[in-house]
Amino acid sequence: MKYNRILLKLSGESLMGDDGYGINYGAVSHFASEIESAVTAGVQVGVVIGGGNIFRGVNGATKGFDRRQGDHMGMLATIINAMALQGVLEEKGVKVKVLTAMDIEGMGEKIYFKNAVRYLDEGYVVIFGGGTGNPFFTTDTGAALRAVEIKADLLLKGTRVDGIYTADPEKDPTATKFANITYAEAYEKHLKIMDLTAFTLCQDNNMKLYVYDANTPGNLLKVLSGEPIGTFVSNQ
Repeated sequence: MKYNRILLKLSGESLMGDDGYGINYGAVSHFASEIESAVTAGVQVGVVIGGGNIFRGVNGATKGFDRRQGDHMGMLATIINAMALQGVLEEKGVKVKVLTAMDIEGMGEKIYFKNAVRYLDEGYVVIFGGGTGNPFFTTDTGAALRAVEIKADLLLKGTRVDGIYTADPEKDPTATKFANITYAEAYEKHLKIMDLTAFTLCQDNNMKLYVYDANTPGNLLKVLSGEPIGTFVSNQ
């Protein structure tokens, strides 16, 4: 494999499948199988999942919820998703640890980067729940933070689109795909890859990013093998 240690970022919405809300077992099983294939290939895998399939703080704020309270509710949603993925991975015989950014006794261990790295070295998939543990930060920023903390070789953002385009390919049929792009170029072109805080954290720490279609079976292993199926983002 081209990469030894990765951090995979999945959206909470990706766990809904066709249900429109909540957690779909088939969708979770798909991602668990993708992760299992990477572990079998000898890759160390960390995972961050959003919580938008259950509750998103920024959306809650538009409906009357206090933004700070809403973001904490969203953090709890990410932990629910982490536990769902943990359960299905364990069904497949994969060793898993759930680490959380907040103290929730019995559901996950408090995040400490040295423990996370030790678990990865021991062959565990490490799922990071609870975002950064603070309001006003997205799970994209949480993923960038955890990737930097564990010194991942690559941060992967799994989406339903097969990379980064000049425009939204679902809305603009003339949009063209980038095979490679620098952080500086992406910023200049105002491409919405991640929120600006996550984007800057990756750029400042020279964290390589790969955006790919996570819904197609086998794609994760293709990325890890070096097959150019998505878009590679770096400082060079």
